Amino acid sequence: MAASVRVGIIGAGSFTQQRHIPKLQELSGVDILAVCNRTQQTVQEVAKTFGIPRAFTDWREVIAQPDIDAVLIGTPPYAHHQITLAALEAGKHVLCEGRMATNLREAREMEQKARESGLKTMLVRTSFCLRGQRFVKKLLEDGYVGGVRQVFGYWFVPSYVDSAAPLHWRQDARVSGATNPLFLSPFWEVFVPWFGPVRRVLAQCATFTERRASPDGGSPVKIELPDAVNVVAEMESGAIVTILQSGVAPFGQSRVEIFGDRGTLSYLVRGDEIQGGRVGEANLQPFTIPPELEETWQVEADFIRLVRGELEEGHPTFREGVGYTELAEATMRSAREGRWVSLPLA
Repeated sequence: MAASVRVGIIGAGSFTQQRHIPKLQELSGVDILAVCNRTQQTVQEVAKTFGIPRAFTDWREVIAQPDIDAVLIGTPPYAHHQITLAALEAGKHVLCEGRMATNLREAREMEQKARESGLKTMLVRTSFCLRGQRFVKKLLEDGYVGGVRQVFGYWFVPSYVDSAAPLHWRQDARVSGATNPLFLSPFWEVFVPWFGPVRRVLAQCATFTERRASPDGGSPVKIELPDAVNVVAEMESGAIVTILQSGVAPFGQSRVEIFGDRGTLSYLVRGDEIQGGRVGEANLQPFTIPPELEETWQVEADFIRLVRGELEEGHPTFREGVGYTELAEATMRSAREGRWVSLPLA
């Protein structure tokens, strides 16, 4: 492959404009040759703002460009499966947003196609607990809390408090997928590397506003994704992980609390504040994340290194993404059926 990696952007929403495009343009030897968005007006604005020479409203046009090596798929989840399969079929490397697919079948097909193609694929990692992810993993591996007994993960946001607000795309199962409620998949993306595989899950969901106005002014839409998700997971290690997520929680404090037989770790998401205490000590004390263990956002740089052969794998891999999708699907299946659901799913 030529020294320059030539990229096409499919889906140029706010996050892609704020993060992905600028980060790619910071890298030497990377050229963004094309961008696609749903309307002519928005795609022309993005192309002009970032100096991207080609602008399309049909993603197939981006994939058809013979001089593009790789594509970034920044669309909502409903389009990930179709675009990924087509891009791989066309010989393009793929960086896809982290909520991999709308269901487990799609995720498995994406992973299988990637494996068969031999091309480089990677998912956009979560920014949840980003700065301290490696540090907490090191503390756990070093036995700071001893054997992990219970974990509580809280994600509290006020996004859906206003019942009069129109439907947001993240509440629309047709767009986001029925297995992608709130912030569930990103939690598993952090928790599985920390605490290991999940044996089974039990979940309960609630929707407080059952219908919302359609964003396009049409008839009110029935809400299929919940406003609140509560999950209890039995880990293969024997630890119990409880995840409580709410989209109707003004002033809620998102955090993770880890309790072991020798100590406790507390991670406040806002500000990446980590505290710890050992059994016998009076109080939790703040930790400073060591510079060598501090994580920074390197998604775009890692993907380009992966394409160039400088990385063996970029994380999350599609294989890992299938696992997180499976956990999300098991959670929603448990909530629908009112029972424990064991992993792996058939």
